[in-house]
Amino acid sequence: MSDPGSPPSVPPPDLAALDLRPMRPADLPLIERLDERVFGPGRFSRSAYRLREGVAPDFNLSRVAYVGSLLIGANLMTLARCGEQELVLLGPLTVEPAYRSRGIGEALALASIEASRAAGHGVVILVGDLPYYARLGFKPVPMGKLTLPGPVDPARLLHCELRPGAFETLNGRIGRAF
Repeated sequence: MSDPGSPPSVPPPDLAALDLRPMRPADLPLIERLDERVFGPGRFSRSAYRLREGVAPDFNLSRVAYVGSLLIGANLMTLARCGEQELVLLGPLTVEPAYRSRGIGEALALASIEASRAAGHGVVILVGDLPYYARLGFKPVPMGKLTLPGPVDPARLLHCELRPGAFETLNGRIGRAF
């Protein structure tokens, strides 16, 4: 018998059997509840959320992960702009705590990145931890090259170039997509 105070033990999902697919409008309320559980109300004060406010995620680029009928992870991709150039903002990347450290977050992010590349996008940016995202191809944005609305730790502003030379052309403030 397990200790009632300990978290439930969840066997690792078989990633080959995991239902990883593009996001649908019906997933949005489930994603919102997952984000609320994982990140809490403070998530709305983050600079990246300011770029997402009032902008729907791109359903063709965003990905969700289900085990049966249970949403266990989601990665939203939102279009943004730097000057006249479009780019993609990755996140939030959210995985149900009981399913973390099983490769689900990486699988979601990589599927979204590949969808972005296939759709012809040149750059994906995010605010996150370099040790985690470096293995997915992200690098730090050089100091002062790009800015977000609101304060951001410059060491956490990362980019992944999907098309050679696409990052070089970006410079300035990142804003909402038109």
